[in-house]
Amino acid sequence: MAAPGAGAPPEETLSLWKREQARLKARVVDWDTEAWQRNPDFSGLQRVGGVDVSFVKGDSVNACASLVVLSYPELKVVYEECRMVNLKAPYVSGFLAFREVPFLAEAVQRLQEKEPSLMPQVLLVDGNGVLHQRGFGVACHLGILTDLPCVGVAKKLLQVDGLEKSDQHKEKVRCLRAAGATFPLVGDSGTILGMALKSHDRSINPLYVSVGHKISLETAVHLTHACCRFRIPEPVRQVASLTAPRRRRATPTPCGTPKPLLPRPAPLCQARLTSAPESTFAGTKGSQEPLPWGRRGP
Repeated sequence: MAAPGAGAPPEETLSLWKREQARLKARVVDWDTEAWQRNPDFSGLQRVGGVDVSFVKGDSVNACASLVVLSYPELKVVYEECRMVNLKAPYVSGFLAFREVPFLAEAVQRLQEKEPSLMPQVLLVDGNGVLHQRGFGVACHLGILTDLPCVGVAKKLLQVDGLEKSDQHKEKVRCLRAAGATFPLVGDSGTILGMALKSHDRSINPLYVSVGHKISLETAVHLTHACCRFRIPEPVRQVASLTAPRRRRATPTPCGTPKPLLPRPAPLCQARLTSAPESTFAGTKGSQEPLPWGRRGP
């Protein structure tokens, strides 16, 4: 998701971000809260969402913030939105949410306001949840701001709390024989931070699944596997597919104005593609509480 930004923020900003993460982390729910989560076949789950922020090649400021919603269990796209956004906050490892989450939360809020019947019941995030330097990654942050169940699905292992791609870790990966096989990611603290999941019979590298918000680790792993036709779960794969052609067509011109974006075939419901308003967020333009649904910020 991330692309390096120019310049590091001042220490006072980092301190503010740390305090905000600690404050919001206390609100994370790491158990199942929805009725559909307690059914082995996820009966009652009808819509799953995927989100991503993807960058124009060679540009760490202009990006596509995207949301897709798929039907479940069919995994067919029923809604998609991709907006070009301008990222103000720099990229700092461990603080990715302050750079990207505002735009993703706004995309979810727009859907809630325009097409509430298509709201996802859970979001799969291309990133980490509690598997994070301070136990509060992008999937946690987005879950708190949207009040939706969120799952972190990372393609690479974030090496925190003693987790590393050691020989022992690689041997465990080799022992994942069949799709659905897992092993826990236990940090030096003794905490289970997530699970390594072999998501497809033909995949070599596992996915690293972690709790974001309002879901248990067991359910998060089960759901991720249930959404996989290939190695990457369909909500994450489809949102990446949505942004790729737009990023290629959005390369800035010499004057700095992005070229027009080319549409792809519309799903059952398609959001209008346009430029997003500038976003505010805690730590970038002053601390701000998550916005309640149905009300815009100042």
